[in-house]
Amino acid sequence: MQQTTMNDMALAPKQSTFERFTKRAVWPAYAGCVWALIYAVFVRFYQAAGGAIGMSGQPRNPELGFYMASYLAGVLIMICGFILLGLVKPWGRTVPAWVPWIAGKPIHRAIILIPTLLCTAFLLAHGAAGIVTRALFLAGIISINLPEQYWIDIDLHGMALWDLLVYEPWFLVMGLLSGLTAAHYAQASGISLSALRRGTALYLIFAVLLTTLFVCSIAFDFVDKISF
Repeated sequence: MQQTTMNDMALAPKQSTFERFTKRAVWPAYAGCVWALIYAVFVRFYQAAGGAIGMSGQPRNPELGFYMASYLAGVLIMICGFILLGLVKPWGRTVPAWVPWIAGKPIHRAIILIPTLLCTAFLLAHGAAGIVTRALFLAGIISINLPEQYWIDIDLHGMALWDLLVYEPWFLVMGLLSGLTAAHYAQASGISLSALRRGTALYLIFAVLLTTLFVCSIAFDFVDKISF
């Protein structure tokens, strides 16, 4: 029996540093939740209340457009932060007791994992593409055009600096924390190591392609063609 166990251990695939880290690390979920709350409160809710710090222009009809959009974005970001906690907490694996008919049943991992991975890809692509394009803009290599119907006046240079130093790094860090949490959840929910490796490789390709699309849409000014 001991010999069989030792043979099984020898034949088992060796985990990489990333796989070992994500298997035991739960702190990215807590850090991601705090990171989301900070941005939601001190950026989105602040600007929704009329705060001017970080604003590089005057939006048109702010009460009906920008302020409401900022508030809704803040609420959505807070929800996303708490969802990250659900990926590492027991209450995130079963249907809550107040849900009729299916209360207490286990939640299929795809229901949580797929939306989390899609949001993570968006966060990573948004942050990486934003940093690249703002740096190119400040270097005078590309131009950035914003829809005139949304702004009365805007300082593009100031906007690019805020994006480069504050907003886009937040997206990138949030995407990294979300991705690490998703990897932990995948292993904790029983996904095999081989499936995890294949999925990670395909996911990285998807994230790179999405980032490239975002960069090209901004650099070549066809972002309106892919907006919805």
